[in-house]
Amino acid sequence: MSRLFPLFYLALFYLPALADDLSKRTENTVFRDRVKANWLLDGKTFWYRVQTGPQAHEYVLINAETGKRQTAPALKELGIIAGDSKTSTLKLDLHPTRRTGESSGFKFINKLATEVDLFWINQQGEHIRYGSIRAGAEREQHSYEGHVWLITSPTGEQLATAEAEATIKTLIIDGKGLTKARDEPKKPVAAGKSPDGSCSVTSEATAVPKRQITIVDSSPKDGLQPKIKVIDYTKPGDALPKPQLVITTAGNEKIRVPKDLYQNPFTESGHLDVTWSPDSSEFYFNYNQRGHQLYRILAANAKTGTVRVVVEEPSKTFIDYTSKTWRHWLHQSNELIWMSERDGWCHLWLYDIKTGSPKHQVTRGRWPVREVLHVDEAKREVWFMASGLKAGEDPYHLHLCRVNLDGTGFQQLTAGDGNHRVEFSPNRDCFIDSWSRADHPPVHELRRSRDGHLVCELEKAGITALLAAGWTMPERFTARGRDGKTDIHGILIKPANFNPEKKYPVIEDIYAGPHSAFAPKDFNRQLRMHQLAELGFIIVKMDGMGTNHRGKAFHDVCWKNLKDAGFPDRKLWIKEAAKTRPWMDLSRVGIYGGSAGGQNAMRALLDHHDFYKVAVADCGCHDNRMDKIWWNEQWMGWPVDESYKHSSNLEDAHKLQGHLLLIVGELDTNVDPATTAQVVGALQKAGKTFDFMPIVGTGHGAAETPYGSKLREAFLVRHLKP
Repeated sequence: MSRLFPLFYLALFYLPALADDLSKRTENTVFRDRVKANWLLDGKTFWYRVQTGPQAHEYVLINAETGKRQTAPALKELGIIAGDSKTSTLKLDLHPTRRTGESSGFKFINKLATEVDLFWINQQGEHIRYGSIRAGAEREQHSYEGHVWLITSPTGEQLATAEAEATIKTLIIDGKGLTKARDEPKKPVAAGKSPDGSCSVTSEATAVPKRQITIVDSSPKDGLQPKIKVIDYTKPGDALPKPQLVITTAGNEKIRVPKDLYQNPFTESGHLDVTWSPDSSEFYFNYNQRGHQLYRILAANAKTGTVRVVVEEPSKTFIDYTSKTWRHWLHQSNELIWMSERDGWCHLWLYDIKTGSPKHQVTRGRWPVREVLHVDEAKREVWFMASGLKAGEDPYHLHLCRVNLDGTGFQQLTAGDGNHRVEFSPNRDCFIDSWSRADHPPVHELRRSRDGHLVCELEKAGITALLAAGWTMPERFTARGRDGKTDIHGILIKPANFNPEKKYPVIEDIYAGPHSAFAPKDFNRQLRMHQLAELGFIIVKMDGMGTNHRGKAFHDVCWKNLKDAGFPDRKLWIKEAAKTRPWMDLSRVGIYGGSAGGQNAMRALLDHHDFYKVAVADCGCHDNRMDKIWWNEQWMGWPVDESYKHSSNLEDAHKLQGHLLLIVGELDTNVDPATTAQVVGALQKAGKTFDFMPIVGTGHGAAETPYGSKLREAFLVRHLKP
């Protein structure tokens, strides 16, 4: 039977102070860990302010050509005045995301002459990179009301912050912060004006009914009576518009572009992006066929509307259209740089635009290109981040690389054994390389762009005070996956008062979303996992098969199979770790996760209850037919078939064994909260005993609220008995 938390659970809220005050105890205990360069007008010198102690800092002046370093407690002692640098005087509110409201977003318009970088500031204050916005380009970014975003220059200068509101806003990046543009129409129409002004392209699409979901706000802030919220929410299998491109000539003639090569596009808005050739003879547009197994870049003749294929990318499983369909047009040479996984790894290819055929592969090897940073058309070279380059190093670690467009001259320009972030000087002659690992504090180096030569070391972070406060260093561990040959990478976290003579229950923090990988690769406090460890647990986190960044075969395990969630690899990893760690008690293994991780956590007790005994599932996507269309059709395909049922926690609820706590925010607009309610109903029908806690007035990520976190801790303590 289902039950709400009994009153005696309140006693468990008085958990050890060691866990509750970990955040306060470890705050302001890591020094020399950040470098933000402020470049002077000569382009050869920069300064930064570095924290050297709890209440102490110094200023550092660096000559980027020689590596000469000068330090002083104040700027004026180094002969620097604020006007000498290109640093904005704008004071930014860099507070972390404090709440998750309804689905929302931004449209950013970059009016600057350089690209800018976009970061989400998460609940822990960490800056999560979301790529770049090119000079003069526009970018639509999904978000949630209350989420905080940061925009920086390529050299790391903080330009602006924005907090998402209830409605989507258009914001202009102009170097003076963010200027709010007039609200965009709710139903934008695709349009493209040719460079010579002689014709334009628009989209026509028959309107299709939009699915809506209803959410009840039981306790609105502005009154007593509940309110109903109705939002548009397209789900897998729903009808989508099928746009028709129409050319309008200078003489107002209408030319309908034949649809033979773009009959069934995946688009919720009916919008097809258009890019014109410089001579206005043709325009290009994308066709992502619904089901994500065919992606085309098409060219249409501006005078006749005739369509031809420039790039055709088929896949027997799926094309990762959200992160691996990058391209760069080289119109002067009639070439296109295109990203593809056709050889099993994410690499760059050079295409002939006119013939629609590949000229050659630019990058190759059993490693993926992760992000393209810059294309130098004059020098015909491309700068990018890649991982998996060096045997013996964590294959997720990012390194800066450069290669010529003819495929020659490949260079890895960063060296340290860790995950690298780079910031270039204004003239790109050098870059600041900041790297760390989950078990290695940050190191900041100045390197020469031409060959990666180390000019000087800038800073090495100190964590003596952090360790003295009772924080324990994560331990990296690697074990073979289900195939007996592929390494699975993850970390373990022990409590501060760890005693190897004792036995500790094990808890896995899981998120198996195929869109990325999630075991920590950068150094930070990882407070959520450490706070749980302080209660007497060993916390583990790893990336099993079906997650991203390890090649197409590794990724394809998730195809029509989200219930797999890498569990065969995860269990082997934990068992292998325990062979040499007798203090890991595998008779007491728990698991928790949110969103896709909530789906995963419940699945552990449906299919793997021989191993996992306790699970906390927050705001779970428990049935992929109930969740948003773009994420679920990407991995589960279209049309909706039996594979959706086979991965459904709803369908398999009768298989539950073990202790399950379901948490959901009643105002969740990311994952339809009805999917949790339906799982509750299925468990009740099956006569299962479990715990259920809806959290009033809360959206997605309810278990990360103070109350939700305490519920999770209490449940895990009660059933795993650390």
